[in-house]
Amino acid sequence: MKIDPARYRVEPEEKVRLPKRPTRVKRYYESKADYVQALARQIAELSTLQGQLYADNRYALLLIFQAMDAAGKDGVIKHVMSGVNPQGCQVFSFKHPSADELDHDFLWRTTLALPERGRIGIFNRSYYEEVLIVRVHPEILRAQNLPREAPAGDGLWQQRYRSIAGLERHLHANGTRIVKFFLHLSKEEQRRRFLERIDDPDKNWKFSRVDLDERGYWKQYANAYEACLAATSTRHAPWYVVPADDKRNARLIVSQVILDTLGRLDVGYPRADAKRRRELRALRRLLAR
Repeated sequence: MKIDPARYRVEPEEKVRLPKRPTRVKRYYESKADYVQALARQIAELSTLQGQLYADNRYALLLIFQAMDAAGKDGVIKHVMSGVNPQGCQVFSFKHPSADELDHDFLWRTTLALPERGRIGIFNRSYYEEVLIVRVHPEILRAQNLPREAPAGDGLWQQRYRSIAGLERHLHANGTRIVKFFLHLSKEEQRRRFLERIDDPDKNWKFSRVDLDERGYWKQYANAYEACLAATSTRHAPWYVVPADDKRNARLIVSQVILDTLGRLDVGYPRADAKRRRELRALRRLLAR
């Protein structure tokens, strides 16, 4: 079954209503073995494209993952990127900001981690936390020492949306392609996964009281995501709302979006010109002695 990424893309200025978007769709695989084969084909293609991206050294790819707790971000990154050369890929997870990071603007710490040309950068959570968790927990703003003239209320979030959109326009213009994924998990599936983390000793480390407390803000997070997705999905930096109740399906969808994005780039292994070919022939003769 062919995956159409456009089905999950948030169009520019689209009004987003998460309850109207599915958390589960018809499977793109018939069995576990079929899924393994399908993902392996995608991984092999991704490995080839990543090698060309690295050799071409003109573009970079930034992948951003956001989601509710237990939606499977780590698993998607682990499985989809398993065939990528580590030399050409960097993964960053952004936790609570340090004192030094709080003394800078909200985009500073993530900007330092942007991928170089030829590489794939992955943000497991990102600068979007500043319009998500900070919006749900506005008390976090007090630690950011914002200037007195900073807008309050909705004005602050609109200002940050504009800052983010401006950054992403700048990055696109300078060769960084940006793809953003929201893994769309149902509240019931989150509950099931939390229970699994409690019942499986090998997964106990993944669950804490904080996770349960944050679950109590489900509606507030959903509202924050809806506003964020609608305000920041653009033609050059689109959001994809990926149904995440089926982990395997989510991985196949994410992988296809990445493949399509890389496939649209005019990249390839550099070809030697006449001068370079003469040089190589001369070097070959030296080695052949």
